[in-house]
Amino acid sequence: MVLVLDFGSQYTRLIARRLRELRTFSLILPGDAPLEEVLKHRPQALILSGGPKSVFQPDAPRPDPRLLSSGLPVLGICYGMQLLAKELGGKVERAGRAEYGKALLTRHQGPLFRGLQGEVQVWMSHADAVTELPPGWRVAAETEENPVAAMESPDGRAFGVQFHPEVAHTPKGIQILENFLEIAGVKRDWTPEHVLEGLLREVGERVGKDRVLLAVSGGVDSSTLALLLARAGVDHLAVFVDHGLLRLGEREEVEGALRALGVNLLVVDAKGRFLEALKGVEDPEEKRKAIGRAFVEVFSEVAQREGPFRFLAQGTLYPDVIESAGGPGAAKIKSHHNVGGLPENLGFELLEPFRLLFKDEVRELALLLGLPDTIRLRHPFPGPGLAVRILGEVTEERLEILRRADDLFVSLLKEWGLYEKVAQALAVLTPLRSVGVAGDERRYGHVLALRAVTTEDFMTADWARLPLEFLDEAARRITRRVPEIGRVVYDITSKPPATIEWE
Repeated sequence: MVLVLDFGSQYTRLIARRLRELRTFSLILPGDAPLEEVLKHRPQALILSGGPKSVFQPDAPRPDPRLLSSGLPVLGICYGMQLLAKELGGKVERAGRAEYGKALLTRHQGPLFRGLQGEVQVWMSHADAVTELPPGWRVAAETEENPVAAMESPDGRAFGVQFHPEVAHTPKGIQILENFLEIAGVKRDWTPEHVLEGLLREVGERVGKDRVLLAVSGGVDSSTLALLLARAGVDHLAVFVDHGLLRLGEREEVEGALRALGVNLLVVDAKGRFLEALKGVEDPEEKRKAIGRAFVEVFSEVAQREGPFRFLAQGTLYPDVIESAGGPGAAKIKSHHNVGGLPENLGFELLEPFRLLFKDEVRELALLLGLPDTIRLRHPFPGPGLAVRILGEVTEERLEILRRADDLFVSLLKEWGLYEKVAQALAVLTPLRSVGVAGDERRYGHVLALRAVTTEDFMTADWARLPLEFLDEAARRITRRVPEIGRVVYDITSKPPATIEWE
């Protein structure tokens, strides 16, 4: 396995994901993790991430100095390369000209660049540069602006690259990472089959003959977790709370799929309770809190009525684990999407089999477990459901309008073969009304916003460049079949500055 030491780079999680794509297990630790904590994981190699600081700053994060003499193979990326140079006796200085964006390696050599021919496009983002190599080290690559774009240690087991091999803008970056894994002799057995086998064994051994309670939302994470529990043969109850904020036909689809695959499923109809809790509530955060309170009440009642249960299973993913560590200056964007806040007196032990997995890895498990593609490949959907896609008060009437419009938009994306080309697509019912014409009559209809984004990690996202002909067809179909909507607009804001959801 490979440990990624995080020095604050926005790309740290992407490094870990790229390693997983290369079938290598990877974990992220803080950049200043002590040697003892690092060795506890028995890594075969280390990667030092980039970061926003300069190595000259007094508060710049630094690795435990013992790590660099531990004999472990190391790859330093951007700030990580500068750390290697500075800590091992080289020199780092303010670059004469900063490098940002695309650059070309005009010369490259050595095992890290094995198999690469000619000029290699890379992505740079630095204002400091290595101007003097540590003793015995040699230059492994250069650009027109930077004579030390990569460096290699005397024993050929440590490397630094000034560019980011993990990003899509370095097209051959994955090969560079693969070369590093080969040099380091890293085991590459992190396959979906291997992961599933391990999880089934882990869940079976931990749960034994005890009972497990699980909340199913209809999304890929909780649905896959329900299937895992069923396949592991443990005594479980999966509770699907229909809060009345679901998409068109979602309850029936989830219920049919999970029951057919052996999940012990209990569906609770609580529509009236949630709508009552949302009556008169317009603020987005208050909506989330009201829905959260109502869910806790319903779920707690089920737990007490159907119990006892020893375990509460949750579909927590690795990015949730990383984010929950928090840190200085972490801003509160919105309440967490996942279920939480259950009363402590319920006395559950948490069971989180997916806590070291990324979303795409859970989708691979779902395929092995037989989850239908309609659920497995479904776009992310917020826990509060359509309530946060209706701006203003949530009513049954507004829910019905949005359900029909959202279904038409998603169905059309699938018809055009665009659904799997975007990471998330949604419709938002705004509080605005607009004058329009239907036949010879003027009418005052709702304004609907459509949004579709592309992203690799959901930390940043770009608006999807959907064909104009598609958008034209979507607007015509929605206004024709949902007469309450009089105008359709398309959101072309990226994240940042906007979030993907509107609330």
